[in-house]
Amino acid sequence: MADARIRAARITPPEEFFGFKLGSDRKIARWDKITEYFYKLESESDRIKVKELGKSTEGNPFLLVIISSPENLAKLEHYRQVNSRIADPRGLSNEEVRQLVQEGKAVVCQTMSLHATEIGGTQMAPELAYDLLSCDSCTTKQILDNVIFLMVPCFTPDGQIMVTDWYNKYLGTEFEGTMLPYLYHKYAGHDNNRDAFALNLVESRYVARILFTEWHPHAFQDHHHMGSTGARLYVAPYCDVIRPHVDPLVWRELSWYGGHMAYSLEQAGKTGILNGAQFPGWGHFGFHWLANHHNIAGMLTESASAKLATPMYIHPHQLKGACPKTMPEYEPQTNFPNPWPGGWWNLRDIVEQQKIAAWSLLEICARFREKILWNAYLKASRQARRGAEGSPKAYVIPGKQHDQLTALKLVDLMLAQGIEVKRAAKGFVADGRVYPEGSFVISLAQPKMGVIRSLLGRTFFPDNYWTRNPDGSPIMYDTATDTIAEFMGVEVEPADILDISDQDLEVVGQVEPGFSEPNKVPDCIYYQIQGYLLDPRLNDTFQVINGLLSEDGNESATIWRFEKALCSNEHPNYPDIPPGAFYVEHTAATASRLVKLCKQTGVPCYPVPYVAELPRHRVRRLRVGMYQRYWGGNMDEGWSRLVLENFGFPYITLKDEDFRQGNLKEKVDVIILPSDRPELILGPDEKQSTLGRFDITVVPPEYRSGIGKEGAQAVDEFVRSGGKLVAFDASCKFAIDACKLKVTNVVEGLTFEDYYCHGSTLRVNADTNHPVAYGMPREFLALIWGGQAFEVRDRFATHDYTVIAEYPDKDLLQSGWLVGEQLLAKKPCIVSAKCGEGEVVLLGFRPLFRAQTHGTFKLLFNCLFGQAGFDQ
Repeated sequence: MADARIRAARITPPEEFFGFKLGSDRKIARWDKITEYFYKLESESDRIKVKELGKSTEGNPFLLVIISSPENLAKLEHYRQVNSRIADPRGLSNEEVRQLVQEGKAVVCQTMSLHATEIGGTQMAPELAYDLLSCDSCTTKQILDNVIFLMVPCFTPDGQIMVTDWYNKYLGTEFEGTMLPYLYHKYAGHDNNRDAFALNLVESRYVARILFTEWHPHAFQDHHHMGSTGARLYVAPYCDVIRPHVDPLVWRELSWYGGHMAYSLEQAGKTGILNGAQFPGWGHFGFHWLANHHNIAGMLTESASAKLATPMYIHPHQLKGACPKTMPEYEPQTNFPNPWPGGWWNLRDIVEQQKIAAWSLLEICARFREKILWNAYLKASRQARRGAEGSPKAYVIPGKQHDQLTALKLVDLMLAQGIEVKRAAKGFVADGRVYPEGSFVISLAQPKMGVIRSLLGRTFFPDNYWTRNPDGSPIMYDTATDTIAEFMGVEVEPADILDISDQDLEVVGQVEPGFSEPNKVPDCIYYQIQGYLLDPRLNDTFQVINGLLSEDGNESATIWRFEKALCSNEHPNYPDIPPGAFYVEHTAATASRLVKLCKQTGVPCYPVPYVAELPRHRVRRLRVGMYQRYWGGNMDEGWSRLVLENFGFPYITLKDEDFRQGNLKEKVDVIILPSDRPELILGPDEKQSTLGRFDITVVPPEYRSGIGKEGAQAVDEFVRSGGKLVAFDASCKFAIDACKLKVTNVVEGLTFEDYYCHGSTLRVNADTNHPVAYGMPREFLALIWGGQAFEVRDRFATHDYTVIAEYPDKDLLQSGWLVGEQLLAKKPCIVSAKCGEGEVVLLGFRPLFRAQTHGTFKLLFNCLFGQAGFDQ
């Protein structure tokens, strides 16, 4: 193959192929043409391989471009295996490691334009590839010989196409260069780089495979844009505060790589280069931050934005500092010695500076190949040793869980991170606690110790100099914790002394849906069976119920919910089941479908010849509508759509005109309001020129969304005529005002010095006898970002309000950082209010946060079926 692809006498330059220089004013190359160009390069050069890893969310090609010498490409799998052994050197002698280091290649991965409106990276990628393929300089040869370069030229193909088409649509108009008014990823929008540890998106799963299970690169760089009025380009390292559990060599490598990039940029005459400021070492768990815990030097570039491909003029007085602790003023400092003076700023500036940063990283890795590979060994071996010698020494995921299928999903996520997981072949004792057969054990004596501790262990965000502004208010980049086990409601226990031998721990290669005990799924139809019970504690039970109700659009299955707990002594065929159990009446057709659905999901069903005479109500799936606005889109709405689709809930999208037209009850039974500020739901009035951070005048009129006062009135009429309104977090204020509820949020309007909860897990007590909380534990963890603490002010019709869940009186914080605990203590966070013939459910946090909080999904799911007292 290599012989057939000896470099063409001439490799097609990107300017010739696209018809313009990439980064030119008012020109954006579209993803389909960029894809075509990379395949053309592959046909012309033996230095490149192009692999389609699969399709994006909306069916566009997702590419991995591999560039190296022809000799390296011919032995690609060999070098991948060499690198994998260095990344996990357990069992290797020093001599074996040194031989691998001498033989291996530095592996560098760079991803482009994860955020689709940050277009520079994807426009730069073809030029970077062309330079590596066409140049025969000594530096290029050194890179090709010593480095395997893994490039993802577009992390978000769907969004790249959306943004390009949007830009071209308004080119030459007064709205040229304005931002996309809707999410540039079908579900995630800007949140797509908060998905590296949860892997809800197919694009995330592709990149996780590259980074965490297949290639284990030594350096990873993600190319971004930032605001327009600060530094021109940020490069590594991060500033304080840094996360724990990262090998110190990683932080040193970030300074090393970033210093070389900054040096190269200054050498090239680029001004306004900043490093070691603005972006902290403790950010969200996007790929560039999570990579550090994988012993990969994970970094990002952040270029000042233009107006997409339209130049932007910035006056000198508009240039500002970025962070009061690390860049308080737009003035020279040691890590920002050469400020940009202001003037015109365009896409070509971004392309050039990102290309220099990308090339510089390749150059330093080529120059110091052996040192970098030896560092990889040191990081991996030291982290494994820290895990073996520290405390805890392992985490145990008990075989018995409140929602065992969600626990298996957590195990699957650990495997996708490249973490070694073992399953106990027999029961055992750890730190005095007895665990059953089938429990999972994750030892910390492995190279990814830092990932394990961060995702499974209790986490406290530091309160120190770096995490407070000069006025004392807290500073935080994103969530205060990313403890995914807590988000998912899965019990995970730290352990130091495990009384079980290695022979009784089996390495898990793949997780199949189902319980550790044999599934209670009937393989044939028993005529004596009256029906089947399904456990409401399992999220996946709702997927089964939806499957039974949606066959050919014919809701033929007859399903009931019990309003009281079922005890196993009633019948030996089923365990104790809390209130909310589903009972499916037996017919041959229903049983056949039920068997299929249960085997697909792993949900157990319990065939019973009779059922106790307990209070129950018929399940009727309600017609669901969810509000969707413009103003850049609402990410909570996007994630909510993904969760509903994953669990088989049909829904329709409600736009502004649906509310303004009124008669909402004719369309839906339930309206979901994802978390949003009331002013963005209502929209601007005729006199407003701004709405929050949005300049209304630069948004095309048809995208200046908002339901207006008439829409709010329609919501009130919908509820009073028998509809159900479910509001998440910030949208609760709109629901309270629109439906004139006598409820207040006691933390509304407080300063951050008085109350601050920015993505922390808090303890909540639930009334599990209430239909909204069916299947929930009596005490659960909720992820709170802002959050609501309600107080019912009604002193006359108090019976119209029901407290479904409330904060305990003390010790609220599980992980993260909470300022003002006393303000939340004993306050309700979920309230149901009768309103006319209908109901308003105020969920005082986001139950589906980024599709990560499996532990609170049921709080919405329960609202989407007809319940006792609210059946229509």
